Amino acid sequence: MNILMLSSTFPYPPTRGGTQVRTFNLLKYLSQRHSITLLTQRDATVTEAEILALQDCVDRLVVFERPPESGTSAGIFQKIQRFSSFLQQGTPPSVINRYSTEMQEWIDNFVEAGKCDVITCEHSVNEIYVRSHFRKQLKTVVNIHSSVYGSCYNQLATGISENKLRDKINLPLLRRYEQSYCSKFSEIVVTTAEDKIQLQEFNSNSEITVIPNGVDLVSFPYRTSDPGGHRLIFIGAMDNLANIDAVCFFSQEVLPEIQKNYPDTTLDIVGSHPNPEVLALKKLPGITVTGRVPSMSEYLHKSTVCIVPMRTGFGIKNKTLEAMAAGVPIVASDRGLEGLAVDESGTPLRALRANTPAEYVSAITQLFDNSQLRAELSINGRELIETEFTWDIAGERYEKVCCGTDGNYEI
Repeated sequence: MNILMLSSTFPYPPTRGGTQVRTFNLLKYLSQRHSITLLTQRDATVTEAEILALQDCVDRLVVFERPPESGTSAGIFQKIQRFSSFLQQGTPPSVINRYSTEMQEWIDNFVEAGKCDVITCEHSVNEIYVRSHFRKQLKTVVNIHSSVYGSCYNQLATGISENKLRDKINLPLLRRYEQSYCSKFSEIVVTTAEDKIQLQEFNSNSEITVIPNGVDLVSFPYRTSDPGGHRLIFIGAMDNLANIDAVCFFSQEVLPEIQKNYPDTTLDIVGSHPNPEVLALKKLPGITVTGRVPSMSEYLHKSTVCIVPMRTGFGIKNKTLEAMAAGVPIVASDRGLEGLAVDESGTPLRALRANTPAEYVSAITQLFDNSQLRAELSINGRELIETEFTWDIAGERYEKVCCGTDGNYEI
């Protein structure tokens, strides 16, 4: 099959964040049996070496410059203009901001010339490039990493919205937008059953397939020993709103309570682009903010417990899967464990669940004091990843969606 993959996020290296990890590993799998043309954008952080490395993974790589960001320091008039445009046209400013007319022209010509059998949008922000009539000519797939309506709704419900008034106004518009763009696609892919339910409410006739994220078991090998001690870790991109909220909540409301009983408890916050709010946490006792590191698994292997105290954000969390693969016991919220069977009746115990400060203190205390429980979670967590959440498993399912059940989809 000739597959055109669209990703306005440059998907390399696959350690920068969830979007890059999912996109890279799915294209890597598909490229084994199919011809992949990848259309993407670069910003100032993308190096020539990274472009060359990504070029080796696909048959054809086409890179456009990302349009300059607008709106971060916009005045009230510009904000009103953007909202008015959203209201009239139905497309959010966050999608419009990344739109490239040059990319659109390239895609239109490529499709018109019949050079692809399938077009995939890796993340819903790329849907803007798929025209409604494309569906009559070829298979169109949107790989929705998380529902924009669901994420906005969740941020309002949990009280972590940066701008409650704006989000309350935007919520019905996002519902309308999600319903509208999904209708352009032959196939819709989501990461969790919850997102499938959410989207099926808007698009009852759509084909929606759940394909969870996976883990590269080579990059995240199982640890050789339990380090013991009282060392906590949080991993993830630290310019992400949901991650920022999670570490600030835990650092300010949970960690001090744990340190009352275990004064030597430390917390490593490991991930790229820590924002000023995260960097400020270094002033608190026991907290280290490292930024991006060459090997996340090395930091995981040194840790006693991995925390995933997410209070918002939809979809299966890569950070949870990666910690399980590395064999590190996990204490996580309902959001941090979304899409995973970890503590249901008849299921091996794979993580401890906590949502309130008291529940976190209790769960972490259990793990600090009980090496047998740590070993149980470690073994069961790794087994879950090996049997259900590798990128080969996800890639095989994605190939069936894109190319048909036998990998040979007939137009």
